[in-house]
Amino acid sequence: MKMRRITYRIYPNKTQSDKLHWARKMHGELYNAAVANRRTQYKQFGHSVDYFEQQNCLPEFKKVWIEYAELGSQTLQATLKRVDLAFQRFFKGLGKYPKFKAKRRYAGWTYPGKASWKVHSNGQNGHLELRDLGVKLQIRGKARTWGTPTTCTICLRNGKWYASITVQCEPNRATNTGSIGIDLGCKEAITLSTGEKIAKPSFIKEGQAKVKAASKRLRRKRAPNRNKKIKGSSRWKKERRRVSKLQSKVARQREDWLHKTTSDIVGGNSLIAGEQLNVKGMTSKAKKGKRKKQKAGLNRSILDVGFATIGQLLDYKAAEAGGFYVESPTQKLKPTQRCVKCWELTPKTLADRVHICANPDCNHVEDRDVNAAQVNETWARGLERTSLDVESPSATACGSMRQLGTLKRQKQRLQRSKSL
Repeated sequence: MKMRRITYRIYPNKTQSDKLHWARKMHGELYNAAVANRRTQYKQFGHSVDYFEQQNCLPEFKKVWIEYAELGSQTLQATLKRVDLAFQRFFKGLGKYPKFKAKRRYAGWTYPGKASWKVHSNGQNGHLELRDLGVKLQIRGKARTWGTPTTCTICLRNGKWYASITVQCEPNRATNTGSIGIDLGCKEAITLSTGEKIAKPSFIKEGQAKVKAASKRLRRKRAPNRNKKIKGSSRWKKERRRVSKLQSKVARQREDWLHKTTSDIVGGNSLIAGEQLNVKGMTSKAKKGKRKKQKAGLNRSILDVGFATIGQLLDYKAAEAGGFYVESPTQKLKPTQRCVKCWELTPKTLADRVHICANPDCNHVEDRDVNAAQVNETWARGLERTSLDVESPSATACGSMRQLGTLKRQKQRLQRSKSL
């Protein structure tokens, strides 16, 4: 069984919306209280508070703050787990020190179990019942593969409520026996080894122009300044909501385009060969005096296409179809410089858009991107079949709610065996 996430739009009435906003406020205050507790205990007493200590304090906490008695215990534990994950990321050097979150910035809360919620749906539309809040909400959306619901996350984005539900299911896709190589670029988003080129959609450029114009209007309004105790004007707030709406629309369009494009590629090929790309390094900021504007434009083009997202989507979709997605070692293979016919290297600059093999016995001429995609495909077809076994990544160290429960039960069994 595999886990898949489906996002539904929630349509609450006025009373239900007030209830959802109240619950979001309560979870946000609990998050801030947990962060403050960890910070105070360490600074004043040198004591490091962990998740289990805060979890065990919840019963006494709910006796003092009786408002939280209405909320489910598992949802409160999930909020404390968010705090724990934020501190774990900080200790591992993956993020900054956790900060307090304002009510307007706190997204939502999670139901990690099935105790306080139930979804009445077969995968398409339906209703969502939140038992701890006593509401039954109408939801709209469609799941590609439905299964057994496990967790539910309620979040607020740009004034709209959403329910993100994970289900256990057996997803499957139709595919073909072909193989194909791909090469990613900024001008042509995806170049296939067959010679077909998939251009970057026009709505990205159009959406960016609208966001730029709206951002310019936003800068002309009176923005808030907490240091000078200046509140943002009503026109600034209205224009800020407009900018957020435009940005979210472009993001949804890009996500839809990526899903449709990768699904078409997987539907016709069981072996897909990409390339390993260090997107984080490719999109790093330019150094001082090193054509910063040009580098910023290149970074924007790379992120618009979604280099990292394309590989992730192809990976899990190919696994669902029973195929394979492999990535060639770009630094060693050098597909943009290697000839697909004789396998010799021909150095090129970014201005060279046509591959002309330097080997006098070959003289192969091909489009630069098409040749790179063909090199990736040839490399993948030459691999041993045993090396194409797809293995899902291990999640033993992620610290999920289910794994924490398993570790706790193992600890209890060990204590009982010692006491006997």
